[in-house]
Amino acid sequence: MTKTSAPSDDRATIRLAMAQMCSSNTHARNIETVAGLAAEAHAAGAELLALPEASGMVNKDLASARLSVTDEARDPFIAACRELAAKYGLWIHTGSTPLAGADGGRFSNTSHLIDASGAIVARYDKIHLFDVDLPGEVSRRESDRYAPGAGAVLAETPWGPFGLSVCYDVRFPHLYRDYAHAGAKILFIPSAFAMSTGKAHWPTLLRARAIENGCFVVAAAQCGHHDDGRETWGQSMIVDPWGTVVEDMDKRIGLAVVDLDLSKVAATRQSIPSLANERHYSFEPVAARRRQKTA
Repeated sequence: MTKTSAPSDDRATIRLAMAQMCSSNTHARNIETVAGLAAEAHAAGAELLALPEASGMVNKDLASARLSVTDEARDPFIAACRELAAKYGLWIHTGSTPLAGADGGRFSNTSHLIDASGAIVARYDKIHLFDVDLPGEVSRRESDRYAPGAGAVLAETPWGPFGLSVCYDVRFPHLYRDYAHAGAKILFIPSAFAMSTGKAHWPTLLRARAIENGCFVVAAAQCGHHDDGRETWGQSMIVDPWGTVVEDMDKRIGLAVVDLDLSKVAATRQSIPSLANERHYSFEPVAARRRQKTA
């Protein structure tokens, strides 16, 4: 796990703005949207703006996407987010945006955490890729387009450690357990969830990750019908360490501003000390035991 080295004084509260977007297939339109969201977040006194997965671009046409997707240094969306962060003195979690990668021409699905001066303090490449066969739907192979990330990233901030992840990562609880053991107070799970899985699984998974780790979960989401023809579930949510839904944006595009009391993390973990109670154990499959008995 990579840990960033930004100083932390563990401020007790954070005013957080969470955005629900319906991102376009061009950087320019999404930059315009995020500029408005950042201005609104600043006016509301927010200290951090959280964006959804693929906030910089939603474009399933690979040939078209290749004309726009570039590396971090030249990416116009990341540059715009850095400028907005510095302009408003606002931390920005970009959710993610596609970047050019070195793995056989595949992109990376990369999150950035940007501080109030506009500096990038953490980067995270989505580890788990959405390669699934949903009943009645076309097979989806995110790995055809994206290369997987190789490591978890814990970002140190003035509010304490934040754990970074993206969308399908939510189905792999060991990632968040590692973050919790490392002291994470907020888990970011930006998404562009599919309609069928969103309806069936999204709120339950988010509440589970919050409850089992005693963390806040901040899950900004894509929502609606996108220019490239796809549709995403939405329902951006913030869940507290007890599993209480603090904010549920349902299908509303725009911004929600919430004050989070981060002392709830320590209080919840003291009340239900599952991290301390966790035991390591051996596991031997039943079939292996049967083979030993018959040997």
